[in-house]
Amino acid sequence: MTDPAPQAVHPHNAARHPQPQRVSPAEALSWLKAGWGYFIGNPGVWVAISVIFIVMLFVLGLVPLLGWAVVLIGFPVMVAGMVLGCHAQAQGEPLRIEHLFAGLKVHAGNLALVGVFYLLGGLIAGFVSVVIGGGALLTGYILGALEGLGLGLVSGVVLTSVTFSVLWVLLITALWFAAPLVVLRDTPPLDAMKLSLSACFGNFGAFVVLGVLIYVLIWVAMVPAALGVLVLIPVLAGTVYSSYQDVFGEEPALPAPVEALPPEGTE
Repeated sequence: MTDPAPQAVHPHNAARHPQPQRVSPAEALSWLKAGWGYFIGNPGVWVAISVIFIVMLFVLGLVPLLGWAVVLIGFPVMVAGMVLGCHAQAQGEPLRIEHLFAGLKVHAGNLALVGVFYLLGGLIAGFVSVVIGGGALLTGYILGALEGLGLGLVSGVVLTSVTFSVLWVLLITALWFAAPLVVLRDTPPLDAMKLSLSACFGNFGAFVVLGVLIYVLIWVAMVPAALGVLVLIPVLAGTVYSSYQDVFGEEPALPAPVEALPPEGTE
């Protein structure tokens, strides 16, 4: 059985970060269509991957105290594995269940660092949201009357929710292209998240359309009994890979290693 993980990018290519391209908002539909195409290319294996993915997240989440942190740190590793599965399909290679764990074999440390940054970003988002919401609540309290306190309480909750939602969206955009950039372009973790953020906001229209469509699909996937999630997970993995290919283009061809080149004067 061959290794599902592709070879790492040549060191000379690692220093040259890919530059995101601008695409039409209509491309969001093409990305989802491509994601569906990857799923129907091998639905049985993809459903098995989805089941294992969900079970792993659930089991890790049960670990006392640190479970949620392990989930966030390990999430990019598993996403990278599914991206590599889509990459294999795009190259005409068979999809296998072990692709889910291929991220452990290709830049696992950098993918884990993406997860650490994701975790830290979530903690910061929560802290900032509570501080801003608490400030609104304190203002209402200082105003004195019960009406003011009630207004402060409502505005505090609203501000906390809105602030956290905005910051979480920023985190999602920073995470969207991070995994494929790390495993397919050997991009350092923090640079990958910066590039992802830049690419998403550089294609703001496309990602607004994509966000709305994904929101609708999530609700559709919940009926019946959330079984649609088993399909939605691989479709989203394919969407990530397709959007990466569209925005960042094909990964560069790897040059032959110096030691593999024949010596001068030989045939």
